[in-house]
Amino acid sequence: MARTRIPVVSGWFTGDGDTAGEDAERSFRLLGTRCAACSSVFFPREDSACRNPGCRGGELVEVPLSRSGRVWSYTDGRYRPPAPYVSDPAVEWRPYTLVAVELEAERMVVLGQAAPGVTVADLAVGMEVEVVPGILNEDEQTVWTTWWWRPVDTR
Repeated sequence: MARTRIPVVSGWFTGDGDTAGEDAERSFRLLGTRCAACSSVFFPREDSACRNPGCRGGELVEVPLSRSGRVWSYTDGRYRPPAPYVSDPAVEWRPYTLVAVELEAERMVVLGQAAPGVTVADLAVGMEVEVVPGILNEDEQTVWTTWWWRPVDTR
């Protein structure tokens, strides 16, 4: 029986990661909103009013954000985060890597977890990374999807 795939936050990224492989990665995008009046872009998305204090406001339109950007900062999490983060205390804790990425076109910084296997030793400020579909948690019935940052292969 197929498990239900649920985005961790609805409307923050395309798809639910239900397809695998390179096609899913190429089509995966974070979603923001752009103010039609001042062109300010927001992520997390803004659906009620423009957050630009110098703007009188305009229609907010959903826009796909850049697939890639440059590492602005990074760190490792060496602690088990508190609730509401899902973490089984019976399972051995493994550190994770957080990456702040300045998106190419939008020139805004978006925080996210690095893809599995990517450690702080693999990252450098200014390095190019791309957004890919990820899994935050899963059980027998449900897979909760999210986004990850992964270094761009420069072969």
